[in-house]
Amino acid sequence: MAALEAAGTAQNRKVYARHGAAEPMFGVSYAELGKIAKRIKTDHALARQLWETGNHDARVLALRVADPAGLEESLARRWLRDVDNYILAEGLGGLCAQTPHARELSDAWRDDPSEWPASVGWFIVMCTAEDPDVWSVEELQGLLKQIGAEIAVRPNRVRHEMNGAMIVMALRDGNLRRSVLAAAERIGPVKVDHGQTGCKTPAVAPYVERALAHREAKAARQAAKRRAG
Repeated sequence: MAALEAAGTAQNRKVYARHGAAEPMFGVSYAELGKIAKRIKTDHALARQLWETGNHDARVLALRVADPAGLEESLARRWLRDVDNYILAEGLGGLCAQTPHARELSDAWRDDPSEWPASVGWFIVMCTAEDPDVWSVEELQGLLKQIGAEIAVRPNRVRHEMNGAMIVMALRDGNLRRSVLAAAERIGPVKVDHGQTGCKTPAVAPYVERALAHREAKAARQAAKRRAG
């Protein structure tokens, strides 16, 4: 906590407040949080202590140093009750996505009427959509139909996470990609209020195109490196 406090700035506190973070917080940059987390590595007991402080920066750090293998469903559900902004929602979702309970937690939370549980549930989908051990293509097709039917009326940040889930679904499989792109065209622009920030919710089709191009370029570089080696 002393290291976090020393690394905090008033400017970062203003920025994080615009993104929905609430006091108490020190305003530690993500670069500094990364350095602190790198020094700590994985320390699940410390993560639990950091979370219990109630400090925003400490909770962000907790989600970085927690051990996914040691995150019991009961603890994930307890931490979810404290989530009150998208920074923590996505942090918790990313952590849960690495656990053996990813599917169960997503199933439990996606349809919650409240913004943050549902956001975490759909963020887990986004993080795991390419994993065949978590989702079959048929199951993702079902989720895509649900998104098409509900995205316009779900809470603000849930719409953003649904949109992100569509993008990753499209990277999983060619047939699924065609379904996603057709659904995205029917849905049209996804409207999300990002408040007084520069954040935007990306259009699905252009983002998918760029992601595929990036993957193809990376594969080509790796192939060239293997040939040279």
